[in-house]
Amino acid sequence: MHIRLRRLLAGVAFAILMPGMTLAQDNPETHDEPEAEEVEEVIVQATRSRRRVQDEPVRVEIIGQEEIEEKLLMRPGNISMILAETGGLRVQVTSPSLGAANIRVHGMRGRYTQILADGLPLYGGQGSSLGLLQIPPSDLGRVEIIKGAASALYGGQALGGVINLMSRRPDDGPSGELIVNATTRGGQDLSAYGSAPIGMGWSGSMIATANRQDEHDLDGDGWIDIPGYERWTARPRLFWLGDDGSRAFVTVGAMDEQRRGGTLDGRVAPDGQPFAQNQDTRRLDGGFVYERPVGDWGFAQVRGSGVDLDHRHRFGTLLEKDRHHTWSAEASLSAAAWGADWLGGVAYQVDDYGSEAFPQFDYSYSVPALFAQVEREVTEALTLAASVRWDEHDRYGTQVSPRLSALYKVGRWSVRGSWGRGFYAPTPFVEETEAAGLSRLAPLGDLEAETAQTASVDFAYASGPWEANLTLFGSDIDDAVGLIPLSPTLVRLDNIAGVTRTRGLEALTRWRTGPFVVTGSYLYVDASEPDGATRRDVPLTPRHSAGVVAMWEEHDRGRIGFEAYYTGPQPLEDDPYRTRGESYWELGLLGEVVLGRYRVFLNLENLLDVRQTRESPLIRPTRAPDGRWTVDAWQPLEGFIANAGIRVRFGG
Repeated sequence: MHIRLRRLLAGVAFAILMPGMTLAQDNPETHDEPEAEEVEEVIVQATRSRRRVQDEPVRVEIIGQEEIEEKLLMRPGNISMILAETGGLRVQVTSPSLGAANIRVHGMRGRYTQILADGLPLYGGQGSSLGLLQIPPSDLGRVEIIKGAASALYGGQALGGVINLMSRRPDDGPSGELIVNATTRGGQDLSAYGSAPIGMGWSGSMIATANRQDEHDLDGDGWIDIPGYERWTARPRLFWLGDDGSRAFVTVGAMDEQRRGGTLDGRVAPDGQPFAQNQDTRRLDGGFVYERPVGDWGFAQVRGSGVDLDHRHRFGTLLEKDRHHTWSAEASLSAAAWGADWLGGVAYQVDDYGSEAFPQFDYSYSVPALFAQVEREVTEALTLAASVRWDEHDRYGTQVSPRLSALYKVGRWSVRGSWGRGFYAPTPFVEETEAAGLSRLAPLGDLEAETAQTASVDFAYASGPWEANLTLFGSDIDDAVGLIPLSPTLVRLDNIAGVTRTRGLEALTRWRTGPFVVTGSYLYVDASEPDGATRRDVPLTPRHSAGVVAMWEEHDRGRIGFEAYYTGPQPLEDDPYRTRGESYWELGLLGEVVLGRYRVFLNLENLLDVRQTRESPLIRPTRAPDGRWTVDAWQPLEGFIANAGIRVRFGG
């Protein structure tokens, strides 16, 4: 293990020597002086530490309210745009037929990323790729992102990182917002949010949304390139603050969606038969958090959540019905003693899956856990942190997940270093089986838990209108689970012998003056995995990506923005038309005008009308062994899209 760790850290250091670096994608780690005053009030929730974001040894990136509102105008229906344009993250389409996508953190596959809501797994312990597209953004107050193994904080679902979606807190008086949006591709979004104090320390909020999208076959081959859907969501929340500093939070949520893809009515797939690919989803969830002071030295907290998720998948003539249940409970105690901040707790989680069509893939995981964390300011400049979690998985045995972090601040510089180890409990679901179903999957054998070590070193600098950030990162994954073809109509999941290795860097520079902000960033990822006796680049992982964003904004007048994002060539897997995807640029323009309580916005996405089906077909000549009719998505599928709408604010 020590040899592997030294190799991992050495691999991270190589990136310093990379020449010709270009800067792009937005990374909101640091801020100018006016914003810094606001950031000082942000207490990080995702690390459980109760520290300000600037004082946290674990690097936590914050997407604030202003950035959320900017991306909200581009994609009001879901959070994909908020995350896609954050440095180090990549929204990867996993099923072109349904439009499903997940989040890759520093090149690691999307199943390793844990998405939380107010610290609770309200989207399931191992949520589907469509979950990302079913979360409305208009009630978010901020987003907290931890990159790298976070199993020490959240167990086996956080091997690659954590994204914590923090809800807006109600204002002192009644307030609300209504958003109406429409797109040139037949999409419509309606979102209503309101909050108000209730009394006796209680306040509440409510969001309700309705979203729909027309089906489109842009290249005329009879296959739907933009799937259609109809969805509604509702989520009330209650907040309580006691006179003694006690706090409580309660939420319930409901979502229903019908999504349609595959062949158009009256059209057929290359085998001469129609092939509908549809998915109906229903989700009910609930959660609570309660904490209270313990004397004048600590806090006690309990939290719990439950998710009930039902699916009806249609693959041609085959109907797959399944259900996912996730339950979690946790109790912890934090205290300041002996010159350090301490945290300890117990947790219990159940992840249960059942299929009507293929009961051989049913599973139920029960995982009790213990966790502990300590943070200490050794000097005014140096802070150290250590955390560890012990999970007793009833299928994959004992798993110990440590994480070590350090923060050193001197003048305008801050340096963070972090190393962590984590695990992931395999299920029948990888990107391919989520896209094509379980009908062609052989019964699971004796899989081993996937384990990984991740490391990063982060350098940040801020002076006047300038700020800059450079992060070197790396990860080694052992026993990664992959899909192996057995025949033209059968595949198997197995642990891949060898190490899946990722090395890279992300860089940011930002300049602010008055109402103008210009941001540039760059992401380099070198990811490889075993391929028999050799190695290959990890598919759908571009080595270079970059972008520039320029924004003018005044709160009482509006905003105008321009963005340009570059994605380099990327290796493809099992594509009959090509082995590498071409590089491309995405350009966009955004404008918003403030007219009192009314805000009118117009957004133009993909001005160059880049579309994958202009380069090569989306549909395969024959079905892949796993059952997919489409190749992987390596360029945008929608082409140019314009959307426009109005925001109406009340109270506040």
